[in-house]
Amino acid sequence: MPVLSTRLRTSIAAVGVPVLACGTALAGLGAWTAGGRAGSPPHVAVTKAYVYQSFGSTPETAAFFTLTNDGGSADRLVRIASTDTVAPPRLSEHHMTSSGGAYRQPVDSVTVPAEDGLTMTPHGIDVTVRPKGTWRPGEEVSFTLRFAQGKPLKIRAMVVRPGAQTDRLPRP
Repeated sequence: MPVLSTRLRTSIAAVGVPVLACGTALAGLGAWTAGGRAGSPPHVAVTKAYVYQSFGSTPETAAFFTLTNDGGSADRLVRIASTDTVAPPRLSEHHMTSSGGAYRQPVDSVTVPAEDGLTMTPHGIDVTVRPKGTWRPGEEVSFTLRFAQGKPLKIRAMVVRPGAQTDRLPRP
């Protein structure tokens, strides 16, 4: 009898663990669906926008946006436009060489995750811009952000000196 009991317990454990995992997954999906988040469209907003003042003979500078997405689906930032720049702004990613040099590499788009967001930084994703004229700290630069799914967002970014504290900037 002890052999049968051991086999029965082993069989129940072998079947029980996957059944329990599936039940937990189903319960989680049911809660997500009941909460109204399943398949809801992205809802992207901009909570911070600033652009660095350019210096000297450098023709380019960078703009940074903090994007939130409280929707149930991710979206992709696919294009940025501005009437205040010489050329269309470009999404780019900051990289370092093995010798410590920095460079920007263009990217086609960036994901704005669902129920999360994206914060652009000088050491990651940013927007490369070529200013028309000279931008001074405190001025505002207009941008239109276009997404794969959501509506375009028209915003204004504050010009700041590189390295300036940006946590108290007004909402764009």
